[in-house]
Amino acid sequence: MSKVFVLPGGKTRDQQCSGPNSLLSKQQTGLQRLLQKAEYGVCENLRKLEITGVSCRDVYAKRINPRVKSGRFMKILPDYEHMEYRDVYTCLLHRYRHILGLWQPDIGPYGGLLNVVVDGLFIIGWMYLPPHDPHVDDPMRFKPLFRIHLMERKSATVECMYGHKGPHNGHIQIVKKDEFSTKCNQTDHHRMSGGRQEEFRTWLREEWGRTLEDIFHEHMQELILMKFIYTSQYDNCLTYRRIYLPPSNADDLLKPGLFKGTYGSHGLEIVMLSFHGKKAKGTKITGDPNIPAGQQTVEIDLAHPIQLPDIENLCNFNELSRIVLEVQEQVRREQQEEEEGQDEEEGGSRQGDSQQVEQPVQRDDAGAEGTEAAGVAAAQESALTSQPFVLPVGVISRNEDYPRTCRMCFYGTGLIAGHGFTSPERTPGIFILFDDDRFGFIWLELKSFSLYSRIKVSFQNAEAPSREAFDEMLKNIQSMTT
Repeated sequence: MSKVFVLPGGKTRDQQCSGPNSLLSKQQTGLQRLLQKAEYGVCENLRKLEITGVSCRDVYAKRINPRVKSGRFMKILPDYEHMEYRDVYTCLLHRYRHILGLWQPDIGPYGGLLNVVVDGLFIIGWMYLPPHDPHVDDPMRFKPLFRIHLMERKSATVECMYGHKGPHNGHIQIVKKDEFSTKCNQTDHHRMSGGRQEEFRTWLREEWGRTLEDIFHEHMQELILMKFIYTSQYDNCLTYRRIYLPPSNADDLLKPGLFKGTYGSHGLEIVMLSFHGKKAKGTKITGDPNIPAGQQTVEIDLAHPIQLPDIENLCNFNELSRIVLEVQEQVRREQQEEEEGQDEEEGGSRQGDSQQVEQPVQRDDAGAEGTEAAGVAAAQESALTSQPFVLPVGVISRNEDYPRTCRMCFYGTGLIAGHGFTSPERTPGIFILFDDDRFGFIWLELKSFSLYSRIKVSFQNAEAPSREAFDEMLKNIQSMTT
């Protein structure tokens, strides 16, 4: 008997030498090569694998002989001694291939990030959670929500992993290629002996890493209690929609991807940074009652870099506000001129004089593009030398451990709204690029600062098949909350 410990999606190493019985037929070897492809990630001899899951933990024990009871792993598991690779492919991997990858659950305004991976003989759905507020640079946390494996040769079993009583009966329905739903058939396994109060305190320690007595801000207590009541009612019966990682280009300001960001009393949230020509967009993957998941939280205008003043003047909020508002007015004038030019072009086309009207418009566009390109080039040149950075006096930050130097800054807008996403509006702000993995945003109207740090996890089966598919995905997740 041997043990192997494995993390989600990680590789394992068997500690027992293979014997004569481990030799496979030519047919099995061919299927084994098929399963070893990166699409599924299966890379071990099925005769040597046995996995037993520990609910809500990231450690699994793999045992060679399931009939041998050893230590705390007492459960006698199904016999994989005569498991065929064809059965695993047909009944498990091929049947559930459409649910591998990244997904966003439909949990009202809160959303989430689910990663479905192949781990040994299991398909496991891991929910990724931000680190505890306000430690934005800490690694992500994760917990299993469901798993699928073969209990018998021709049948795959779905088990719910929610709660603290171990795996129990669950169900998965693949609605369509980019959507599936989960259902727990034994929700009593989610209940705790101490009732809702014990469930809330346990959830609070896991979600926030603290007790309610440690949170003195009354509004923050209300938000936390509201989230617990709202999310716990689902009992892991959820609908998931596929999301893709953003495509990247060589000329992007920084590598796009997923980031953790600070959002005041709402804690840390997950944001997807993507680039769209002269714009960069931050889309919420997890959200809150003010700005729900799927909404575009920040937009950066890459055509309008901002030169920060010296440190002494940077400490003055009014000075920084003046600079940003001047750029906002410049952007407004440019947009107005562009709209007027388009109106003139349409009017000229109706009169049959399109050629005479189009020529000056083309010259104006070329001039604007030249100015924007020059501005971006100047900003990138200045990025070669870092400049000192400090938050202006009066700007609130959840994390005081922010970088004290930055590469460049751009004008941007941030989305703010009342509770329930009422009266949403885009307000001016400033985007600060610190390094390849961190950026910040100052919300002028809120006098607040958000710090974002890259999620350094390699997700498989998450690339968009095309740029059009990614843009369509962004529209779909935004429409869910509008």
